[in-house]
Amino acid sequence: MENQYISEQEQIRRNALKELENLGIDPYPAAGFPVNTTALQILKGYDPQKENFQQVTLAGRIMSRRIMGAASFMVIQDHTTRIQIYVKRDEICPEEDKTLYNTVFKKLFDIGDIVGIRGFAFITKTGEISVHAKDLVLLSKSLRVLPIVKEKEGQVYDAFTDPEQRYRMRYVDLIVNPHVKEPFVKRTKMVNVMRDFFNSHGYLEVETPILQPIPGGANARPFVTHHNALDIPLYMRIANELYLKKLIVGGFPGVYEFSKDFRNEGMDRTHNPEFTVLEIYVAYKDYFWMMDFTEKLVEKVALELHGTTEVPFGDRIIDWKRPYKRLSMIDAIKQYAGVDVADMEEDALRSACRELKVPITPSMGKGKLIDAIFGEYCEKHLIQPTFITDYPKATSPLSKKHRNDPRLTERFELFVNGKELANAYSELNDPIDQLERFRDQIKLKEKGDDEAMFIDMDFIRALEFGMPPTSGMGIGIDRLCMLMTNQPSIQDVLFFPQMRPE
Repeated sequence: MENQYISEQEQIRRNALKELENLGIDPYPAAGFPVNTTALQILKGYDPQKENFQQVTLAGRIMSRRIMGAASFMVIQDHTTRIQIYVKRDEICPEEDKTLYNTVFKKLFDIGDIVGIRGFAFITKTGEISVHAKDLVLLSKSLRVLPIVKEKEGQVYDAFTDPEQRYRMRYVDLIVNPHVKEPFVKRTKMVNVMRDFFNSHGYLEVETPILQPIPGGANARPFVTHHNALDIPLYMRIANELYLKKLIVGGFPGVYEFSKDFRNEGMDRTHNPEFTVLEIYVAYKDYFWMMDFTEKLVEKVALELHGTTEVPFGDRIIDWKRPYKRLSMIDAIKQYAGVDVADMEEDALRSACRELKVPITPSMGKGKLIDAIFGEYCEKHLIQPTFITDYPKATSPLSKKHRNDPRLTERFELFVNGKELANAYSELNDPIDQLERFRDQIKLKEKGDDEAMFIDMDFIRALEFGMPPTSGMGIGIDRLCMLMTNQPSIQDVLFFPQMRPE
């Protein structure tokens, strides 16, 4: 973004930049700075009796300064925490030239500048562990003023708390609100725990296309673009399911992918148009096995991140200890909405929705009408981890028919805190049945349902070669991270959430 306006304070910094260059000081030196410790290591490990940390080299951003006569203090922040630095004029300057201290440090350095320090650890007269600087180097000049939090008489001023600005300028948010880093660090650990869990079972991590000729694997509205060389439309993937199942057809016993998916839909506290999903498919398994597998997975994540299965979320405690409650979708609707939708046709479902005051549209078919009732009446009650199972066939075009009831499918969703977290099936591997289900989706699309699935004939062809009995499961990584880090908004677990341009 081109800078159209430079404030008075920013102009002062640009003037300081010129003065530094005139003094022969490169404000952005090319050479690296060999850091050998961190602020946190010094604060936790310094022992004056041992006289350790006597040759430290660390770097960080200036967060505050107290300029005095021939000696001053500043606080720098590295990636671990903040530490105080003691700067004495006669020690950082040669005897014949005090310019580095009197002009450069006192007048041309600013809060936000990144500096390198060589020196030794000590304890001040007030008992604070600090670093006595023997050498001070400017590593990067900051031309913008940081919104540093100030406190006076118990009041906080200039706190960088506006959500839109925090998400738009995440780099500033991370500087002035260091606690913001914690959910992202835990997110990486969470994904690594999951990856290790899958690898320990012998499953292969793979990659599948993001740009697809047919957006398959989910009911969602896709983003569309155009490939000039091939002169064809391409869609950003809404799911990677069909590609992963093709790999099961090809003979892999189990495959998984942490994938970026894209859906051209609404945005709210739990939805972003770009999001991360884990999908895993395992041959010769069914949805009963996958429920057990999913329980073990998310319980392990909670234990690895927190050391307990009881994890706070808002004013609740979510207990991830298995086993989880299991309730069929039909029974859940009976319990919470008071209606039996098992044998209802579309007209009866519409009447039921009207009686229950559930918002619907003319384009909705049986599946979406049932989903609408479930969403309105059931989801809010599913706080502790709960498997909702045995979905009606109309809601699940990729799921195998239930072995005991042809009206249903072998599908489950894991709900936590009133939101869907995971979705899984005994996968439909009958190519004739699958083609019929796709054709039913086309009828819905003709009625105006722009989230209905396309027919993917290459996937049908793959099934015609034979796919073994398979179970697949997808988990929303962003939502799992929200639950595991006590973050109420998806924007707080995405470094750069989608926003309207400034």
